[in-house]
Amino acid sequence: MIKKNKTVSAAVVLLFAVLACARTTPTSTPVPQPTSISTAVISPGEDVMLTLNFGGIERSYILHIPSLYDASKPTPLMLSFHGGGGNAENQLRLTDDNELADEQGFIVVYPNGTGKLDNVLTWNGGNCCGYASRNNIDDVGFVRALVAELQSQYNIDPKRIYATGFSNGGIMSYRLACEAADIFAAIAPISGTLNYDGCEPSEPVSVIHFHGTDDTHVPYNGGIGEDSLAGVPFKSVEYSINFWLEADQCAKTPASEAYSDIKHDAYSNCANGTGVELYTIIGGKHARPGSNGPAGPNGDEPTQTISASEIIWEFFAAHPKP
Repeated sequence: MIKKNKTVSAAVVLLFAVLACARTTPTSTPVPQPTSISTAVISPGEDVMLTLNFGGIERSYILHIPSLYDASKPTPLMLSFHGGGGNAENQLRLTDDNELADEQGFIVVYPNGTGKLDNVLTWNGGNCCGYASRNNIDDVGFVRALVAELQSQYNIDPKRIYATGFSNGGIMSYRLACEAADIFAAIAPISGTLNYDGCEPSEPVSVIHFHGTDDTHVPYNGGIGEDSLAGVPFKSVEYSINFWLEADQCAKTPASEAYSDIKHDAYSNCANGTGVELYTIIGGKHARPGSNGPAGPNGDEPTQTISASEIIWEFFAAHPKP
């Protein structure tokens, strides 16, 4: 069990909350309140909070089964990871993935990271972030166990399992592509780079990345962000993309387009039908494109030129495992 510290000062709470990104807060969009239950037998369209004991820690996650779910048909699965200092409910609020899941017929899961405080949680993405990284929490093992648990109860298509995340959650999705390439067909990091030095993917994984050029938490060009309290140097977007161009054996020259504040690079001719794409938000900061608002109380405003959710799902749907 996670030890709870009820005497942590407000300053320490703030420290955790802005590790790699500002902590997510509720927006004006109403969010269904998760109901904690002991089994994963839920009705389509519901949100429930479930738990899974892994590594001696009771881990939790919000599960959303789409209204179109048909147990006789293999169904795609998407895992959506919160940012550093956030939690699953915050990630649900930040995205419109439930609505999209109902429209497109995929299962979406919002896992919780770990931390000393119940609602200030992080992921071990390698050199970042916070509690999870310092305590070497086996988040890859947890995710593997979580996927296996869901596969035991739902008809999940093994060729269409995906991961996305914001900031520290994006960093975590990169680590999953490194260490669980046998599971994940594609990942979609947002405002988070590849910060796991031991990355040796067992097979190609498709990657679509979103990042603002003026991000001061996880800098576009790498280094220590001036507004980040993680205290670690982040790899650059260029490093992250180039790594996967090599891993996926893609052509090095992209098809590019630019409009408004967006530059889009799409790399093709990749191994096993994979693809690598980059959406650069010119002048963009640490925010999720198309979201309802900033990711935290002092967060940055997102561009509304594009919707990350819609683009991500279109990319995922086009890139299953062979």
